Amino acid sequence: MKKAIDHLKSADAVMASIIERVGPYKIEYREPIFQTLVRSITYQQLHGKAAATIFGRLKDAARADPLTPESILKLRPARMRALGLSPQKMSYIRELARLTRKGEIDFARCVTLEDAAVIEHLTRVKGIGVWTVHMFLIFALRRPDVLPTGDLGVRAAIKKAYGLAELPKPAEMEKIAAAWRPYCSVASWYLWRSLENVGAM
Repeated sequence: MKKAIDHLKSADAVMASIIERVGPYKIEYREPIFQTLVRSITYQQLHGKAAATIFGRLKDAARADPLTPESILKLRPARMRALGLSPQKMSYIRELARLTRKGEIDFARCVTLEDAAVIEHLTRVKGIGVWTVHMFLIFALRRPDVLPTGDLGVRAAIKKAYGLAELPKPAEMEKIAAAWRPYCSVASWYLWRSLENVGAM
């Protein structure tokens, strides 16, 4: 990781300043498994504490940790709704479970695929968009060079750090990030942390 941080510091003075302010790189990874994507769906558009409560209830109700497609599909839809899941999220999670059980979504295979192929593979599931897969690539598959252009936090951090008049669009983000490659994931982690200046993802 020292190589990545040295590269970012030497390639971009703004990023060097962020790294100095935030401090050591302390990313927390998750396993590249079914449960991780279920968690991502649960957390979409919710504050962390509320999402964590619902996700905890889901694991308790399914009596599985980690969650499996079978443990999800044993739960009735009404039971899942009672845990606090919206109708949309409940249907997305069940669809992911069905496709994973059928072998159409293969988490073991994701490990061997290129980033673009992982995005194509997982976004076939309704409710899983590019942003969700970007998070999976960074935090589960540990890919070093992912730029989550749809992430509001990264966009806000770039706007603030680079003195932009408005939130950057993907093309502008790519232009700024050219200097960070091949370590955009590391840069993104530092951008997230720069907004709060403490803690780890």
